[in-house]
Amino acid sequence: MTTDTHSYIISSFSSLIIILHLVTHSSFFNFSIVLTIFIIIFNYLFSDAQLSSTFYDTTCPNALSTIRTTIRTAVSKERRMAASLVRLHFHDCFVQGCDASILLDDSPPTIVSEKGALPNNNSVRGFEVIDQAKAAVEKVCPGVFSCADIVAVAARDASFAVGGPSWVVKLGRRDSTTASITLANADLPLASDDLNTLISRFSNKGFSAKEMVTLSGAHTIGQARCVTFRNRIYGNTSDIDAGFASTRQRGCPSLINNDNNKKLSPLDLVTPNSFDNNYFKNLIQKKGLLQSDQVLFSGGSTDSFVSEYSKNPTTFKSDFAAAMIKMGDISPLTGSAGIIRKICSAIN
Repeated sequence: MTTDTHSYIISSFSSLIIILHLVTHSSFFNFSIVLTIFIIIFNYLFSDAQLSSTFYDTTCPNALSTIRTTIRTAVSKERRMAASLVRLHFHDCFVQGCDASILLDDSPPTIVSEKGALPNNNSVRGFEVIDQAKAAVEKVCPGVFSCADIVAVAARDASFAVGGPSWVVKLGRRDSTTASITLANADLPLASDDLNTLISRFSNKGFSAKEMVTLSGAHTIGQARCVTFRNRIYGNTSDIDAGFASTRQRGCPSLINNDNNKKLSPLDLVTPNSFDNNYFKNLIQKKGLLQSDQVLFSGGSTDSFVSEYSKNPTTFKSDFAAAMIKMGDISPLTGSAGIIRKICSAIN
């Protein structure tokens, strides 16, 4: 919200108060009419504080194409980056809302970075790509396009770059001046989560169990560290295919040390770099790499959703796009809240 807009709103509210005072003290006072007028004017005054796909059409018309070029270049250099950028948006929105808080570095004593949280540490990545996109956008329209919106657009462009769905990204988010490692540790899912825990975590953010399964389908691309799935592939449990476990053990030694912990394995062995529905087919065959993946198809309440998506890739992609749009709506900072960071990793 600009200074002129802010002044306009204050002036308009002052006028509105005067009008309400005159009306309520007149002989034809009708409370219902006055309330209706107030609501209409209030909604009009704050309409610019809502997210909109056309938010930057006049202030930064070339931003989206600039970001797209950066994302395409990054993904072409490393296909894994597509998964990383989708995940970065998810891990941002689930903590304080979609406000780019995950991008902030430590800045004692005021900011303890979310990057150090257990679900993020040595795991969440793609920060340098967001920084590149931000730098490119700053050249064409400095101080206008938020880091939070760049993260949201990058996730969409990354998905599309590897054969996934595209969607209309609503824009107008502003950047936070705070981060919360406490909320990151409390709210973000873990690879060891059981089904009820996953359903609860997503429900707390407004998602149904089916939408949780839909968003989990992002694991059709990307890789996981050995430390996140070692217990599963060496656990001798009935919910994992024996041949699959044996294959994965070759790339993830049972010996626990830092080097082994960091060894990577694709979440989907069959089509690791293509956004498709093979993830769900894997789960039905007991070939989910993470425990939090396989619990989606383990005789529980979400089995039917996995079965549906395994048979209908078009439905999965459509539902995924809708769920990503919904995720982008989680508690954004708009209007005069927050700031537009000049550098995404620090407060101005």
